[in-house]
Amino acid sequence: MPTITPKPEDLAPLIFMIRGEKVLLDTDLAALYGVEARALNQAVARNRNRFPGDFMFRLTAEEYERVRERLSMSSRSVMTSPQRRAFRYRPYAFTEQGVAMLSSVLRSPRAVEVNIAIMRTFVQLRRLMDSNRDLARKIEAMEEKYDEQFAVVFDAIKKLIADDNARKAQPKRRIGFVS
Repeated sequence: MPTITPKPEDLAPLIFMIRGEKVLLDTDLAALYGVEARALNQAVARNRNRFPGDFMFRLTAEEYERVRERLSMSSRSVMTSPQRRAFRYRPYAFTEQGVAMLSSVLRSPRAVEVNIAIMRTFVQLRRLMDSNRDLARKIEAMEEKYDEQFAVVFDAIKKLIADDNARKAQPKRRIGFVS
């Protein structure tokens, strides 16, 4: 089974947004930990009380189809396992808390290393989303504040674009001699 170097840039493409949560699928986690998905799911089943619904859930048929479509359209070269190409069952999705709980179930050095990398990736994604929200708020505030002052500039730009489009729409004069 291929193993992935646990770096945030390798892990970020494996994270899906499902039910408003950032999740990793059991097959991806199994590949990261270097175990079969069946073995990972058996370890979870033996410790089911540690994985409530907000830590782990099985995808619905509709969610499963959306995931399959996204996987077929994307070039996620990170995951190439046969399990990734064709699920035989609807996979489990693990939230950030579920992945953290996996570290208590899977105790290999590889599991610890992978969990640290996954937690760092989740933190980086959260920071990125927060910074994008802050930037959007700042832009909106600037638009509201300076909208009146720059209305003339925006009108001039729109007029220039309209003039240019009108000029392009006119028939061009032919070059050459008239006989």
